[in-house]
Amino acid sequence: MRYQELPPPSYLKSHVRYFWTLESNGVVHEPKILGPMADGCPGLIIQQSADGIFYQENKELPDLLLYGQTTKYTELHVTGSICSIGVICYPHALKSIFGLNADELTNSCMDLDILAVTKDFYLAERLSNAPSLTGKIDIISTFLFNQINKNSASADEITHFALSQIIESGGSIALKDLQQQLQLTERSFERRFKQGVGISPKLFSRICRFQNSLKQLKSNNYSKLSDIAFEHNYADQSHYIRAFKEFAGFSPYQYQKKSTKAEAGTNFLLIPE
Repeated sequence: MRYQELPPPSYLKSHVRYFWTLESNGVVHEPKILGPMADGCPGLIIQQSADGIFYQENKELPDLLLYGQTTKYTELHVTGSICSIGVICYPHALKSIFGLNADELTNSCMDLDILAVTKDFYLAERLSNAPSLTGKIDIISTFLFNQINKNSASADEITHFALSQIIESGGSIALKDLQQQLQLTERSFERRFKQGVGISPKLFSRICRFQNSLKQLKSNNYSKLSDIAFEHNYADQSHYIRAFKEFAGFSPYQYQKKSTKAEAGTNFLLIPE
């Protein structure tokens, strides 16, 4: 398997964090598990292999897949040869790129090809005719840029500001103080945030804390696990382990053990079954 991450073109940097590509050297005879973790970001997965199949819970997934916020560990199974492109977007992207209420796709996905604008752009046909992954990424980038320009949904500056404050604090900001600063009721704040991001401010903050702790775990920049727990404002080590298992699917110790045997992307492990 060959995995790589690529920066987006400058005109997408406010909407897309990065592109990723995953290619197999040949046919994958043994199924593999693509284990994505909660990362606070929606995105796209485009499967470009004629015989490669992604499926979840025994259900085959479409070749052009748009997904929303994932609030827990999930498993995508992969068979056949793999030639896939992923787009990891910023938390607001379902609204800012596609004009969708983000909460409609939380823990869910849709076939991107059913959107009328996708058909107008002939996305599937263009991708199938592009000879290289670089060419395909250029086509996807152009498609997303066209979507942004066509999208009539105005940006919710309040949600964007709240997002920036939560991310900057690593998920540790006092939400009550943020809500008062925005001069919103708790109900209004949560409703607007869910429409723009797909989940509540509290849950998004918890995912941000988890992601920051994961970076520290990966870097081995700690003496003991409790150091990570306290540095990221968990009550104690057991609370941290529970949160980690909720969002990653297994404990920090199990994650480290699996990551030595699996191919690791930024927010997933590709694990042989």
